Amino acid sequence: MIVGYARTSTTDQRFGLDAQIDQLTAAGCEKIVTEQASSVGKRTEWARLVEFVRDGDILVVTKLDRLARSVRDFWNIADTLQRKGVVLRIMNMNLDTTTATGKLMLSLLGSVAEFEREIMLERQREGIQKARHAGKQFGRKPTARHKATATIALAAQGVGAREIAERLAISRASVYRIIAANRADN
Repeated sequence: MIVGYARTSTTDQRFGLDAQIDQLTAAGCEKIVTEQASSVGKRTEWARLVEFVRDGDILVVTKLDRLARSVRDFWNIADTLQRKGVVLRIMNMNLDTTTATGKLMLSLLGSVAEFEREIMLERQREGIQKARHAGKQFGRKPTARHKATATIALAAQGVGAREIAERLAISRASVYRIIAANRADN
């Protein structure tokens, strides 16, 4: 049986997942397993797929980075599949693990992919650090803190926490937190 595996890191990458499915279908995959999970996190569909494939099956992925994030990870996967008698094919390289050349090329390309990932992560960390030094804030905006003055004013008028929360579109917990912080400051 020819089995395809398509993966994206996040659910926001729907187009990428659809493109992989189209490629795997065109490659003749009889079964396609999809997953939207980071390769470094838990991949439940991948685990099910490894249990499903058996001797003589062919596992097809569109690109190496859809399968593994490091050389070690790749070799663990390749070893597991080889012990089960499953052939691995990576479409964009036109390689499979049944040949010595394929094994050599996958090792070299896996090393390059891991290197590229490390460079990308390093650049990302540098960008985040630069943004923080420039005063950029990360995460969602603290909406309740921006409404602290209005919260305190309404509380001073005798308006209850539930009503304040509804009027200002913040949580009751935020109302109580703002009031408590105001009392501590005074």
